[in-house]
Amino acid sequence: MTSMIPLGTLYYFLCYAWNRLPEPAVLQASEATPFHRPLGLLAQVLLHATRRLLRAGLPRTFTAQTAELASLRGRVELAPSLGRGLLAQGRAVCSFDELSTDSPLHSLLAQTLAVLARATDLPLALRRELGHVGRRLPAAVGDAPLAPPTAATFRELRRQRPGSQAAFLLHVCELVWLTALPEPAANGRRRFADFRRDEGLMARLFEQFTRNFFRREQRRYRVYAETIAWQAEAPQPDDLALLPTMLTDTTLDAPDRKIILDTKYYAAALRPRYDRQRLISPHLYQLYAYLQNQRPAPGQALEGILLYPAATQAVDVRYTLGGHPVRVVTLNLHQPWAGIAADLLALVQ
Repeated sequence: MTSMIPLGTLYYFLCYAWNRLPEPAVLQASEATPFHRPLGLLAQVLLHATRRLLRAGLPRTFTAQTAELASLRGRVELAPSLGRGLLAQGRAVCSFDELSTDSPLHSLLAQTLAVLARATDLPLALRRELGHVGRRLPAAVGDAPLAPPTAATFRELRRQRPGSQAAFLLHVCELVWLTALPEPAANGRRRFADFRRDEGLMARLFEQFTRNFFRREQRRYRVYAETIAWQAEAPQPDDLALLPTMLTDTTLDAPDRKIILDTKYYAAALRPRYDRQRLISPHLYQLYAYLQNQRPAPGQALEGILLYPAATQAVDVRYTLGGHPVRVVTLNLHQPWAGIAADLLALVQ
């Protein structure tokens, strides 16, 4: 497990991972009220984003409604209408779409703000602000507890192709609920885990952060995740489908240079073996396979980078493997953000 990323850096980490530029107001609020756990940071981010959404005016969307009406609207639901004997009364159960600010996303946002307003891990003043802002949403949660959102809830909301700001709010809400412990405390208030301890989650965020940072902060390279085809043959062509997919974390592609950058969120770039420190062999083999199966364009130099967070010691070693330059390097996430950004850009200069 890597050492904990400072919360100031974590905010940049999340913003780039979720394709959103950091907000100066959030940075100032976080500096004015320093937090010791990520929950405070997530609450501050959600609070600021919701206020901004309310100031701009909540967007109106069509939501599905079902109601018993005296005049026909939308689609008549015959089964419940006949079952209740409504048609003889000149009424019917109808399903229709209605334009409203009360959307599934706003309901999720209100529910998330409400659960944070009851989180004992947060300062009382912040909890009051969360409760006040949450009650301004049209879908504000009442006294009756709602079932926590599930993975299916977030999948359905993503199918609606939310815009940049809505997608960011969705990410924040999802992370809050991912870190909520399964059972509330005895007083009914939920407790939350420190998601920095979840190595799988942090590995995905580190990969997304790195790729989106290079997309935003430089113009020389086209940046994408690339599927590499195996340079392989088989007596039975169908057997080629059994080969595993080779998908890069980040490919930086320019006419004269192509870099395959693989991120590894590990406690160290080196492991002890036979009383000596060595590079982690599966990581190196994976990058080597990517390079050997690449077919760069004419005149295009190909190279690889393995990037680790510097948790226990700094590493920066260079090799030529299979005719291609390879660098294994660590990134110090405990330095100020300006230093992190400069170090990342220096990797591809």
